[in-house]
Amino acid sequence: MEPCKPLVLVDVDGVLNPARSQALGYRRHWVFSGGRAHRLLLNPSHGPMLTELAEAAGAELMWATYWRNRANTWVGPRVGLPSLGCVPIPRRWRSYTRASLGSWKGHHVAAWVGHRPFVWFEDDADAVARLAGQPGLGRHLVVMVDPVIGLTGSHVEQARAWLDDLRR
Repeated sequence: MEPCKPLVLVDVDGVLNPARSQALGYRRHWVFSGGRAHRLLLNPSHGPMLTELAEAAGAELMWATYWRNRANTWVGPRVGLPSLGCVPIPRRWRSYTRASLGSWKGHHVAAWVGHRPFVWFEDDADAVARLAGQPGLGRHLVVMVDPVIGLTGSHVEQARAWLDDLRR
């Protein structure tokens, strides 16, 4: 039996779209998704960096964000990513009233990923905490990204080192 291909999961807000990064290379965009205006601060170097990481590791690159498939329209092209699959995170969370949005997202990521190994670039500590309580979850690494600064090369290198160890 061939081992499962690992996943590289990417959040949008706080990871690719930081609150106010002062780093070079970011460009401001306004998108009008669902009749609402959203300010995006995106760096076109992120797409090639993430694509190269996934290719070098033999991993599948996917969105794990509330943007879901809209990330392929509004975010991916602006950072140089091809159309990616999305972890199915339901929009409504009313029945999950005790949880934060991050915990809700973490629950659905864990349920969808199952035993498959993964790296997740995420900025919400509640999402990460939710993973810790999931029985049967495969090997994983959550790379915590500061939502003010966003994704950096050191985050990608941390993921690369973990994925290299996984392959060995």
